[in-house]
Amino acid sequence: MFKNLQNLSLARDAAQDSAEGVPVSVRIRERVKAAGQRFNANDNIAAFIEPGELEKLLDEVETKMAGVLGSMVIDTENDHNTSSTARRVAKMYLQEVFKGRYVHPPEITEFPNAERLNELMIVGPITVRSACSHHLCPVIGKIWIGVLPNEHTNVIGLSKYARLAEWVMGRPQIQEEAVVQLADLIQEKTQPDGLAIVMEASHFCMGWRGVKDLDSKMINSVMRGSFLKDGNLRREFLALLPGKH
Repeated sequence: MFKNLQNLSLARDAAQDSAEGVPVSVRIRERVKAAGQRFNANDNIAAFIEPGELEKLLDEVETKMAGVLGSMVIDTENDHNTSSTARRVAKMYLQEVFKGRYVHPPEITEFPNAERLNELMIVGPITVRSACSHHLCPVIGKIWIGVLPNEHTNVIGLSKYARLAEWVMGRPQIQEEAVVQLADLIQEKTQPDGLAIVMEASHFCMGWRGVKDLDSKMINSVMRGSFLKDGNLRREFLALLPGKH
């Protein structure tokens, strides 16, 4: 009996040692694949990350980023300006600009529509920051959200819309897809009769590189429910957006 327990313990230790030899990114990726889920740049994978793994992932990204700097022939050993750049970039990606990939959605307290509100409500402009999936260049802009509630709609605080937007935008994104993701999330949380979102943003992949056009902006929208069916409601929403009429 003791020998069997000892063998089991040794096997468990061996399995753990073997797992520790595998990069944490590989372990997370295999969990996602086993669940049949995708892990595109703008997907959230928090459900597949175990406690303590984000810290290990930070170390892994730092190591690989140091390799990128080395491949660009940057002397990080003697250049005091870049000696800690790999760590800074790793922290920036995982803990800041792409944080929305690795953490669960913010806690949102929902309240019943006790006053049976059914008039148009607009939230915005909400400043959002993201990065394009193509070049990882910044995307910075503003979002306006229009909600037409009904008596069954869940009411959430104004700041919560900003938190949900920050969570969705905190991933490498394509603007058209980002607005749809945010609309899906708000629709799920609040269940309104109508939902409208307009986003206007500057893309540094145009202003910083490529054609180097600093003035161009992209504007797109998503209309759901009453906003899609009722032209008057849609025009009222758009007319109330500052500078958009």
